[in-house]
Amino acid sequence: MAEFELLSVDRRDDGVAVVTLANGKVNALSSALLAELLVVANELRADPPGAVVVTGGERIFAAGADISEFGGPGEAATITAGFHAALDAVAAIPRFVIAAVSGYALGGGCELALACDYRIASEKAVFGQPEILLGILPGGGGTQRLPRTVGVSRAKEMCLTGRQVRAEEALRIGLADEVVAPEDLHDRAIALAAEVATGALEAQRLTKHAIDQGMSTSLVDGLGIEQTSFVDVFRTDDSRIGVASFLEHGPGHATFTGH
Repeated sequence: MAEFELLSVDRRDDGVAVVTLANGKVNALSSALLAELLVVANELRADPPGAVVVTGGERIFAAGADISEFGGPGEAATITAGFHAALDAVAAIPRFVIAAVSGYALGGGCELALACDYRIASEKAVFGQPEILLGILPGGGGTQRLPRTVGVSRAKEMCLTGRQVRAEEALRIGLADEVVAPEDLHDRAIALAAEVATGALEAQRLTKHAIDQGMSTSLVDGLGIEQTSFVDVFRTDDSRIGVASFLEHGPGHATFTGH
């Protein structure tokens, strides 16, 4: 993979790729960091690992955009385009992408967590879309991914007040999927990713595709996407391995190849 200055990528032997943001104390999602994240996401799409963990600093997962880059509408167009390109690419990685959130995930940091498939939060994690307090609105997907995650009314309340949500509430409203002790966050995220990485990866890819595409269309069209994906998955080696293993040994004993 390419060399990076504002993040690191660790492709582990267990099939997990760990992407760690490292842009100073607050991990601001500057245009430079977003450009590196876009490159990483595209490389992980082209050569997928078994699963991905995205994490940041212990005190701050990721702050929002770099406010010093703000200006008028011209700068705003560049910033929102950079956010959408990078976070859409993260969302499009054809593997299970887990956000391991320690500390604050505000603004663009919350939007990055939302672009992941699953969010494991430290008990000290805090989420929020505080852009309204600057007289602006979320520009990295927050107005669209947040309501799809926590519901329309709750998303409006969070975005229109700028209120921050701590880990316990985030779990209750579906913004976080698990909450663990701070010292357990890294190990739990890696363990879940490593477990998924041993699975039927092509079936996982098709499942994620069906869910993501289905959420962007009508129920009728979504059901059609599922039917197509169901047929496609039977073209994989793992489908033959899994079915044969089930018939001979029962569920849970297949050793998949990822193809």
